[in-house]
Amino acid sequence: MSNSAVGLLAKIGMPRHLAWGYLGILVFMMGDGVEQGWLSPYLIEKGMSLGQSAALFTAYGVTIAISAWFSGVLTEGFGPRKTMSLGVLLYIIGTVGFVGYALPNLNFWVMIVTYAIRGFGYPLFAYSFLVWITYRSPKERLGAAVGWFWFVFTGGLNVFGAYYASWAIGGLGYFNTLWSSIFWVLLGALLALVINKDKFQVVASSSNTKSNELMKGITIMKNEPKVLLGGIVRIINTTAQFAFPVFLPTYMAAHGFSTVAWLQIWGTIFMANIAFNLIFGFIGDSLGWRNTIKWFGGVGCALTTLLFYYSPQLFNGNYWLIMASGVLWGALLAGYVPLSALVPSLVSKDKGAAMAVLNLGAGLSVFVGPALVGLFIGQIGSAGMAWMLALLYLVSAFLTHFIKLPAPALIKENM
Repeated sequence: MSNSAVGLLAKIGMPRHLAWGYLGILVFMMGDGVEQGWLSPYLIEKGMSLGQSAALFTAYGVTIAISAWFSGVLTEGFGPRKTMSLGVLLYIIGTVGFVGYALPNLNFWVMIVTYAIRGFGYPLFAYSFLVWITYRSPKERLGAAVGWFWFVFTGGLNVFGAYYASWAIGGLGYFNTLWSSIFWVLLGALLALVINKDKFQVVASSSNTKSNELMKGITIMKNEPKVLLGGIVRIINTTAQFAFPVFLPTYMAAHGFSTVAWLQIWGTIFMANIAFNLIFGFIGDSLGWRNTIKWFGGVGCALTTLLFYYSPQLFNGNYWLIMASGVLWGALLAGYVPLSALVPSLVSKDKGAAMAVLNLGAGLSVFVGPALVGLFIGQIGSAGMAWMLALLYLVSAFLTHFIKLPAPALIKENM
């Protein structure tokens, strides 16, 4: 890598020794995201019920949550390269079974099993690299380093994956688009695991067995309650992200917005979110991780959740003002980015176990958002749901107040 490239990476806050790994995450997640925008309607068009489609994605979400938890403790016990390689292997096995047999025959139960196996893949690959980042980045630049992780993760999954699929479906067809995901996943693995030469060494552990290493993901929540608080805050972080798509499209339609208009708004929100993942990484390093999460993430998202919900009424259906309200919410959603720096910094070792709790929170939000809508929208309506989500963000701000770093690191807090 040239000196100019090294200097540029240093200026933008990306650890130069992990640069190939970041690129690998971007490419891997692009492959993983090829079916997100079209698989459900495709299955329904082929004769499956909405309930069956929902069950398929629920099973997928279960394995994502489990895999997200295991990613941290396995990385600490076996190292990131082995854990990430396991993610690649499970992704390929699941894809071959799902695309090669289950999907062509619309065999529902085989689809459930194979798609669930596929769900183990990306958390083991991507979140294990996030643990790698927390160990190998300078603490004073850790906020920016994890900001870059969420930039490439979200960019690959929600942006490049969607754009690639929109081209590939027309050129390759649905099945070949799914098969092509294996190519991108393997290319991402090559970049992150082979071309990336960074060495990873975990601080020596007092555990005598690998099973004890795995149990740390549970015991750390008892030994360090602030890690548990961080996991709860992480659940709240993206609960609205998974709740909004359940009820907001219908709400927007009632105010005259077509499905296409809604998708344009939703897509633009996450274009902004990607950019602000980086910005809030730097802000967190400057203003303090905890303060950034509490005020920009918690309080900011509480206010903009209500603004976004009421924007069709406040702005008389003005498309651009409604989109601006949503973009503001998406930008402040990135205020939680420093959580990935704060939580592992609560412990001097066992950072992988701390990240396991955080990753589990990320996986659980996939369930919590839709579950809250299913349980309560009949009683409180869509407006009540918006207020509930806003109140949850305020709860996260309150909990974050108590996630204080140990005394030697208090200077980082800018208290």
